[in-house]
Amino acid sequence: MTAPVFVVDQVPGGPEFVLDGPEGRHAVSVKRLRVGEDVVLTDGRGLWAEGIVRAAEGKDRLVVTDLHTINEEPGPEPHITVVQALPKGDRGELAVETMTETGVDAIVPWQASRCITQWKGDRGAKSLAKWRSTVREAGKQSRRVRFPEVSDAMTTKQVAALLATADFAAVLHEEGSEPLATAVLPGQGSIVLVVGPEGGVSPEELAAFAEAGAKPYRLGRSVLRTSTAGTAATALLLGRTGRWS
Repeated sequence: MTAPVFVVDQVPGGPEFVLDGPEGRHAVSVKRLRVGEDVVLTDGRGLWAEGIVRAAEGKDRLVVTDLHTINEEPGPEPHITVVQALPKGDRGELAVETMTETGVDAIVPWQASRCITQWKGDRGAKSLAKWRSTVREAGKQSRRVRFPEVSDAMTTKQVAALLATADFAAVLHEEGSEPLATAVLPGQGSIVLVVGPEGGVSPEELAAFAEAGAKPYRLGRSVLRTSTAGTAATALLLGRTGRWS
């Protein structure tokens, strides 16, 4: 089993580092790490170092030693972004959690016209913070050292502009004439997928995205919920592009 991952502001170059605060408490009081166990410290942006527990002090101090090398995980190719329409309730956090665990590289919250959920004012800021916190925790749980970026919420116009810059862009839609499983994908560059809300992508949005170069593609015979479609599509693309090889 790979070593547990903890997030730090800056990856230490060694030889010793004290992990404290919430991360230290999680390591000492929740994970109950012991002397001699391996740990990974990461900034969540691709830099990481592996060390060994020298001591656990109190309830929230983990002393890590043998941190001699800072490693860097290269950026993934192709880079996969999922534009996620805002789901109802806590299903947004579910979508973000499972996409992160699967391996998505970036997540864009989208305020689609048929979204029941509205991110406005303080509520929108709190919801965005929840998505980013979920990415952080899911990234640690899945032993990632490069976490997905979660952008500010975008409008349809902003999403269309993002799609226009992609090397491959697609809208997941049950009426798509071509399956995503057979689409011609780039070996590098950027892939951007759009996942619509429970009420579906409106004709006006489909037209705007088509003008930006994003065709509708279907995943399969069944219709997935908005909170699971992005995860299924990410898994498919990771397999097809060789990133899961």
